[in-house]
Amino acid sequence: MKKIILITFSFSQIVFLCLYPVWSDLTSYLHPLVIGIVWFCFSVLVLFVVCLAKNVELRLPIVYFQIIMGLYSIGLFVLLFFRPANQDYGEINLVPFETILFYLSGEVNTIIAVYNLAANFGLFLPFGVYYVYVRKVPRLSELLLVAVVSVCIIESSQFLTKRGSLDMDDLILNVLGVVTGYYLFPLIRKVLVVLPKGSKTSRK
Repeated sequence: MKKIILITFSFSQIVFLCLYPVWSDLTSYLHPLVIGIVWFCFSVLVLFVVCLAKNVELRLPIVYFQIIMGLYSIGLFVLLFFRPANQDYGEINLVPFETILFYLSGEVNTIIAVYNLAANFGLFLPFGVYYVYVRKVPRLSELLLVAVVSVCIIESSQFLTKRGSLDMDDLILNVLGVVTGYYLFPLIRKVLVVLPKGSKTSRK
């Protein structure tokens, strides 16, 4: 298993470095930490796909899983609230799908458009997965309520602190990402096995 992980990680890093000029374009729009977030997500995605194809389980103690999610949350917070000073925020959009259609229209830089759509959806997906792992009796209605309230607080805070716009489409994409993570759990647990406290790791 270690060999597969090592080879997969090495391959993902080579591809990531080859695409670095693409990732670096995002720093003109977002905090430089975006490079680290993209690196983490890209590396994890490649590792997951390979392990799933090879039927390899990755066993992780819940404490480590919570630490990783904590660091990820901090990184996401920085990404959402610390942006270049040359950005102009303060817009309000309460019309569903208006911003999404604007990004799909081709009037915006392709990299920025893809990032905004993919990030608003994908970056919140791990929280849906995390909820199922840590909740003994996961309920979609409970997750949906928490996701909507949390995203509304984030959007309002960004707007009030002039760190972002108040956009209905961000709410839609963020919540959709969380819910998608919830539904992807059966697939993800084929690779990632989170061990409760006191359990010993084993390899497959």
